[in-house]
Amino acid sequence: MSDIRLVKNDLSEDLLKHFLACDLIAIDGEMMGLNIVRDRLCLVQICDPNGRVVLVQIELNQKSAPNLKKLMESQTPLKVFHYARTDVTWLKYWLGIKTNNYFCTKVASKLARTYTDKHGLKDICKEITGKELNKNQQSSDWGSAELNNEQKKYAATDVIHLIEIYTKLTEMLSREGKTDLAKRCMEHIEIFTELDIQGYQGVFEH
Repeated sequence: MSDIRLVKNDLSEDLLKHFLACDLIAIDGEMMGLNIVRDRLCLVQICDPNGRVVLVQIELNQKSAPNLKKLMESQTPLKVFHYARTDVTWLKYWLGIKTNNYFCTKVASKLARTYTDKHGLKDICKEITGKELNKNQQSSDWGSAELNNEQKKYAATDVIHLIEIYTKLTEMLSREGKTDLAKRCMEHIEIFTELDIQGYQGVFEH
């Protein structure tokens, strides 16, 4: 496993400077559940292109993380998520962060990997990297004041392969002539995050 560092509340100035200097970074979040009003954001994972992972633990009743906000709202680096809609929404609702310049590997997978209906991170990772993700800690208590080693390892594996996955998917999108379509799809994720925050469901359904 790559270098994993856990920090409380926010990024340090040195970590902020480090990540801002990267061309792209991988991001993920862990929450208490899937209801944005009820279930708080507990952890934000960040991985640089060299596999260095920082876990930012968000404490109970925390409403801001200034350096994390600077990083996420900066136009650089590119932020790579898997299912960006969820993470971007929780960051905005719980920490007041409006994420800029991001890429969603789930959207990219659905556009590029039309030969399959398996677009979860575990399935994509296995095909592209050959690595099997262990999801045993997915439903654990992320709000705990002290995360155990298995939780830290799980959180890191959710971001450690995302940059490799991004690279392969962008190659596939380019090959299939879908790069511009993917870009336009991702530009509209923000609309869905706002609808999620306001409690709307099925607005674009029949």
